[in-house]
Amino acid sequence: MKIGTPLSSSATKVMLLGCGELGKEVLIALQRLGVETIGVDRYPHAPGHQVAHRSYVIQMTDGEALREIIDREKPHFIVPEIEAIATKMLMEIEKEGNITVIPTAKAAFLTMNREEIRRLAAEELDLPTSRYIFADDLNELQTLVNRDIGFPCIIKPVMSSSGKGQSFIKSFDDIETAWHYAMDAGRVNCNKVIAESVIEFDYEITLLTVRAKESNGEIKTHFCEPIGHIQVSGDYVESWQPHPMTEKALEKAQHIAKTITNALGGQGIFGVELFIKGEEVYFSEVSPRPHDTGMVTMISQVQNEFELHARALLGLPVSTKLRRAGASAVIYGGMNEQGIAFENVEQALSIPETDLRLFGKPESFVKRRMGVALANGDNIEEARERAKHCANLVKPVK
Repeated sequence: MKIGTPLSSSATKVMLLGCGELGKEVLIALQRLGVETIGVDRYPHAPGHQVAHRSYVIQMTDGEALREIIDREKPHFIVPEIEAIATKMLMEIEKEGNITVIPTAKAAFLTMNREEIRRLAAEELDLPTSRYIFADDLNELQTLVNRDIGFPCIIKPVMSSSGKGQSFIKSFDDIETAWHYAMDAGRVNCNKVIAESVIEFDYEITLLTVRAKESNGEIKTHFCEPIGHIQVSGDYVESWQPHPMTEKALEKAQHIAKTITNALGGQGIFGVELFIKGEEVYFSEVSPRPHDTGMVTMISQVQNEFELHARALLGLPVSTKLRRAGASAVIYGGMNEQGIAFENVEQALSIPETDLRLFGKPESFVKRRMGVALANGDNIEEARERAKHCANLVKPVK
């Protein structure tokens, strides 16, 4: 792989679609490797906009607007960082053969839609999942949940992420409220939901899975150590690495992760979410990009998930080696305000082996993730305690 000089005729150019906190770290990783970066998002001054060489603001579900910027910039690589993108336009661009979509346009298309990815995993690849149904209207949802899924269950829009529009329902009377919430909160409203049975799992993990080229040109699959995490309403609040697993459960998890990522293809990192019950492993979801729970790798691994993604897409060698047990804990905005500040940063960083990432988002919401605390420890328990303590000390203020 030849990498040119940014802002020159030899530049290697990467366009990132989505410039949140994950995208910002990908851009930083790319720039450290001498790549020219273009950041695109739906709102101005997004975290990644603040570090990209150039930035644009568009509605990324608008295929024509997206095409116009791509034609203007002519990047070598396009890297989707969020789900809500005009993926059909990306598929057209990929077919033209001049630009590489990471990992593939097909992966971006399939994983944007929970129906597409669930049918691929369960019906084509025969991976173990929860029971599920899809419904196009409230009456159908009520009928199918009552007949085929039962209670409790989880209802989600087929197009959403990070818990948006997700409901945990305990009875038939909750279905109508869940339907309306899914319709209102999904990132792209397509009037369809998935209802899933609840797996009484022992724990859930993210298995970061990297598809990268070897020196002989062949793609090899690499696995990071399992990441344990706690989610509230579908959004992560805490993660740690490595999460202990039996050898048999880990083998099954790696098999599932390799099977689904092979089917999606391409190069880069995937966040494969899995439920574990004893030694049984169930596929939940997959993201063809760095995962929010994987922010812990910024302190736990030799190469973090963002560096792995950057290296893999550029065809460079990767290492998933763990450096030391680590943990992350979310820092919420705590208020609905523009341009908030943070106090007690010095006290937070006085805790041994801790670090912070304050994302620089221009607008805060009560439950918007505005930063993350990171910590190492001799074991995951110590790392988790330090990360939570560090996060709790940081005080958002107006």
